[in-house]
Amino acid sequence: MEFSIKSGSPEKQRSACVVVGIYESRKLSIAAVQMDRASEGYISEVLKRGDMDGRLGSTLLLQRVPNTLCDRVLLVGLGKERDFGDKQYRDATRAMTSALSATGSIDAVSYLSELPVKKREVSWRIEQAVIVAMDALYKFDRLKSKEDDNKRSLKRLTLCVNRRGELAEGEEGLATGLAIAEGMNLTRDLGNLPGNYCTPTYLAEQATEMAKRAGFEIEVMDQAAIEKLGMGSFLSVAKGSRQPPRFIVLQYKGGKASDKPIVLVGKGITFDAGGISLKPAAEMDEMKYDMGGAASVLGTFRALESLRPKLNVVGLIPTCENLPDGNANKPGDIVTSMSGQTIEILNTDAEGRLILCDALTYAERFEPKAVVDIATLTGACVIALGHHASGLLANDDSLARHLLAAGEDMHDRAWQLPLWDEYQEQLKSPFADMQNIGGRSGGTITAACFLSRFTKKYSWAHLDIAGTAWKSGKDKGATGRPVPLLVRFLLNQAAPKHKAA
Repeated sequence: MEFSIKSGSPEKQRSACVVVGIYESRKLSIAAVQMDRASEGYISEVLKRGDMDGRLGSTLLLQRVPNTLCDRVLLVGLGKERDFGDKQYRDATRAMTSALSATGSIDAVSYLSELPVKKREVSWRIEQAVIVAMDALYKFDRLKSKEDDNKRSLKRLTLCVNRRGELAEGEEGLATGLAIAEGMNLTRDLGNLPGNYCTPTYLAEQATEMAKRAGFEIEVMDQAAIEKLGMGSFLSVAKGSRQPPRFIVLQYKGGKASDKPIVLVGKGITFDAGGISLKPAAEMDEMKYDMGGAASVLGTFRALESLRPKLNVVGLIPTCENLPDGNANKPGDIVTSMSGQTIEILNTDAEGRLILCDALTYAERFEPKAVVDIATLTGACVIALGHHASGLLANDDSLARHLLAAGEDMHDRAWQLPLWDEYQEQLKSPFADMQNIGGRSGGTITAACFLSRFTKKYSWAHLDIAGTAWKSGKDKGATGRPVPLLVRFLLNQAAPKHKAA
């Protein structure tokens, strides 16, 4: 969809639809007041009849409003004016987008982006409007035999600012919002593809295609190259599948050659049956989403392709399948990681940490400023935090604070859990340096404790996105998270020009 920024009076907009907001108790927003005056009280009369009360997310479509140049006016409920903040703004924008899609309007002009949001500048409002609108309009139908019959879907959305002097800031927010939304869409597309399409080889091909287009450096290692590196833990997971593993190394060099990079490590299990520790059949199809971490790294690089911030970023993606087979890992097997540490595998379904640990060791060679791994790692995180927040654990509280702040800014939130030494006791093994599970208690924490044993040489944070990378039920599908968090974090770490407003 196309987006643009403009300023001007709502009643003078030639468009299929103009969008204005209504607070609870039928209080009109500034743009709605302008439309009401131009139409000689038409909107006020409609509200007095009780057709709309301004409840957050409610909508009312008006046809042929007098003395206006648009075909329709869409009223969007904003809730209580004193409570109008980040969430309310995003909810109203989502409701607007859904309603516009249902009207058959090809283009629309929105004045919701003019609304004052507590402690938020113009660029944030525009950025969020783009992200939310693109998210609401996203569909994954590439594998359906018939195209969508709705040819009159929303094609152009103009976002308005109060004054011409705000246009430049609005354009900056538009560029950032589009880059993040496109990154989220790529992440969602990769996640929604089934395992027979999105294999480790496919992920590597997509990364290579992006790298060639964007001018990124890329290396894709096959099984022989991975073996040469000594990644015995990673390869132990891959040996149960006929699909060959791949280790993808992407590099974006936007900073000085001397600048230490930020390394993003994404778990890329393209299908996870659990291995010999086989998962229950119910909802096993959703294990195609177990490469959500890898997809989010590629989505973040897609945003970097557009934004070109002044910093260096490395993406590491170990990718394979985890399937039962005569050659697969068995409970009780002991493998040797790239670091030389040995691991007793008590549960083959705790495989994500087995591939991540070797990638985290590989990250040392970049002498990184920081390393962030992203993984759909533990069901325990879903139990602890549900589907609203990603789990965050780190060996550097300053790094954790930066990630938490980025998540709050983008409404892609995380919650920090402890990484205390006491939890390490649960990983003790009588036969190896460690075991790959720590029992039921504190499963998300002990999984991060396992990874922390491979991150002693740098600042590191772990994002467990098992509860946020996809949705189940009637709205089943990948969410694109945590691309917004990651992109904002990187922009905040870049040269001042690219810092958040």
